[in-house]
Amino acid sequence: MTAPKPNAGILGISPYKGGESAVAGVADVRKLSSNETPLGPSPKAVAAYRALADELHRYPDGAADALRQAIAHHHGLPAENIVCSNGSDEMISLICQAYCGPGDEVLYSRHGFLMYPIAAMARGATPVTAEETDLTCNVDALLAKVTPRTRIVFLANPNNPTGTYISAAELRRLRDGLPAGVLLVIDAAYAEYVSRNDYSDGVELVRERDDTVMTRTFSKIYGLAALRVGWTYAPTPIVEIINRLRGPFNVNAAAQAAGIAALADTAWTDKARAHNDSELPRLTKGIAALGIGVVPSVGNFLLMRFPGGADEAKAADAFLRGQGLILRAMAGYGLPDALRLTIGTLEENDRLLKALAAFRAKKS
Repeated sequence: MTAPKPNAGILGISPYKGGESAVAGVADVRKLSSNETPLGPSPKAVAAYRALADELHRYPDGAADALRQAIAHHHGLPAENIVCSNGSDEMISLICQAYCGPGDEVLYSRHGFLMYPIAAMARGATPVTAEETDLTCNVDALLAKVTPRTRIVFLANPNNPTGTYISAAELRRLRDGLPAGVLLVIDAAYAEYVSRNDYSDGVELVRERDDTVMTRTFSKIYGLAALRVGWTYAPTPIVEIINRLRGPFNVNAAAQAAGIAALADTAWTDKARAHNDSELPRLTKGIAALGIGVVPSVGNFLLMRFPGGADEAKAADAFLRGQGLILRAMAGYGLPDALRLTIGTLEENDRLLKALAAFRAKKS
């Protein structure tokens, strides 16, 4: 028998691999590989999730009306311009499904999120990268890579895995420099962690134009990664297209209820942000003191670059795993000398610094 032939581009995709959760032979393992909040979800979100236990036989609201209204109220946006999704990953795929195909190009920054090329290739489009400056998006480099075939530009701001960002002025310069009709997708998954005065999640650009969208997620600061809740703020013409493509019940009822409760519990979100504001600089300083390069980050994670290159990064990864600490290797992002570290609890962060110190002492 002959297996059916997949669409163009699919066989060239390297499947996305999430962060690992276990180490063989190690009982006490701490997962610091997936940028999850160390505080967990709001207790109110957990209660809302549990309250749906007796309603599992009911279909969810296909339009996620209550959740969209809650998002709109929280962010001061029109609910009719919000679409909810099964995580922001689904929205990235839906956008590529709607706006690119064979012969088209999808542009993103060199070390951008791996789901961008995966979603593009799944539609037969060609992913194109633009080089960065100091692991930060270079607007001029992106604009220089635009061709008549460019259909979508993805920009993660802040960027995963580097933790860097571009200012509101640079974001606007990028949008103004793109040809009309090229869709700019601003992936602001980590926006809640950013406290810089010159940062923008891109809301004003979406409000002003019909060719720009912003995607967000409940997986990071809100701690609902297991439930897969994302959303997009988009112009009406794009909302109408996405609603034609998405599944009729793409966000489950428990996820909708937990998302509403998580948004309302601002004290819990503030607590999570305060923890990150304290631990991010402490870890940055502690790791740098060990002679390991640290990329300045505005997210809830740090990119460490080892002076011994890829060999030392691999050795560090193996050593840390032996200590029950799982970080994220970055070779898949073109950074073989790097590991990405999620900001953990106080105890986890202390444990990591101690383990890194032991590793560096062993190397010297």
